[in-house]
Amino acid sequence: MLKLLKILLVILFSFYVTLGYSQDKNAKQLTRILFVFDASQSMYGRWQSDMKINIAQKILSEILDSLKTAENVELGLRVYGHQKPYPPQDCNDTKLEVPIGKDNIEKIQQKLKTLIPKGTTPIAATLAECGKDFPPCDNCRNIIILITDGIEECFGDPCAVSQALQKEGIILKPFIIGIGKNFKTAFDCVGNYYDASSEEFYKIALKTVIAQALNSTTAQVNLLDTYGKPTETNVDMTFYDNFSGMVQYNLIHTINKYGLPDTLVLDPLMKYNIVVHTLPPLYANNIVIEPGKHTIITLNAPQGFLLLKVGGTKGIQKNPKCIVRQSGKQETVNVQNFDKVEKYIKGKYDLEILTLPRLYIMNVDIPQSLTTTVEIPEPGVVTVDKPALGVGCVLVEEKNKLNWVCNLDEFGMKDVFNLQPGNYRVIYRSKNLYGSIFSIEKKFKIESSKYHTVKLY
Repeated sequence: MLKLLKILLVILFSFYVTLGYSQDKNAKQLTRILFVFDASQSMYGRWQSDMKINIAQKILSEILDSLKTAENVELGLRVYGHQKPYPPQDCNDTKLEVPIGKDNIEKIQQKLKTLIPKGTTPIAATLAECGKDFPPCDNCRNIIILITDGIEECFGDPCAVSQALQKEGIILKPFIIGIGKNFKTAFDCVGNYYDASSEEFYKIALKTVIAQALNSTTAQVNLLDTYGKPTETNVDMTFYDNFSGMVQYNLIHTINKYGLPDTLVLDPLMKYNIVVHTLPPLYANNIVIEPGKHTIITLNAPQGFLLLKVGGTKGIQKNPKCIVRQSGKQETVNVQNFDKVEKYIKGKYDLEILTLPRLYIMNVDIPQSLTTTVEIPEPGVVTVDKPALGVGCVLVEEKNKLNWVCNLDEFGMKDVFNLQPGNYRVIYRSKNLYGSIFSIEKKFKIESSKYHTVKLY
């Protein structure tokens, strides 16, 4: 009991602390709570000072009074087991008695007073109907609080129904309060289970659950450098619901004015998969945000810089592209422009520079906080004049081999190429001549910043 009281105090304290923090999503987000109340025949059973139905009604009504001043909250009530007597068993005995809406606490309290336990316990069917009880909403937190003294009696699968609703993003993980007995084994797969073995524990559990449902909690993401200090920053972070895969938050990591990672206000009712959009990205999965506690999420993110430059002064080729990959891997990390600095996770990278011909620079080391500069030669320019339309290509001489560089334009009389320094050949045949013997080959040399003309006649 003392442990539950401590949890409640910490959660309530964190609510007031986090009022000073705000993210747009939290400020505008509507929390919709659907109470699912068990009015099956077993709720007539004796429980400490009174019948279970009377105690459950009375304490829930008292708790509802405390929500009358809550902002951005809508409530509703669904009941099962109260319409048809048992036997016979009616597994469709579930009804939305008070639709989700504003200012309807008195309606819920009045309905609770009129409930008479009669029937069975169709929990799976009830949860399935709950999915339809939440009207469409772009920015809402939909929460189910199930209050029950029993388990499924209609051969349904509450676990499967709950997980399907969560997967579709209709609800967050439900809360279940078990009255009288411990049903944790049966409900662990349905949601967050709270055991109310006594009247006092029932009241504490209700307060704790509602505090968690209404309040966000705080966290920070520490992006560590090589020295284990949280100095890395200014990168986008995406928080996904671990279960549904839906995006929950998308934020730029920030160091605040005190030199510390900024405090985030997060919903503690879900686990998160986090992607930090560094180059390459970093991942943190199954992150639990504990209600009422400041959670620190740590990722190793030491970063350095890469600057690509073209040598020379004439500016013949200003902005080739460069494909950046981690050394030994095929996945593209980035396509970087020249004369632009990009930040990468510390390590070795392979560069494929899209010049003519392509340049491959392997195992480029990018250390922590330093800028690695890679400079390539300025190209030269070759103009190829043809006597007639024809086919052909440019080849580069490399270690006694001829490697293809590019094709000639078979529909034009002149080609102009920016080529890296080296020895080349151009091979050509007119479209009007039908024989390989009519091929024309010319050798030429390209130097940086120099212009060269090859005449194929």
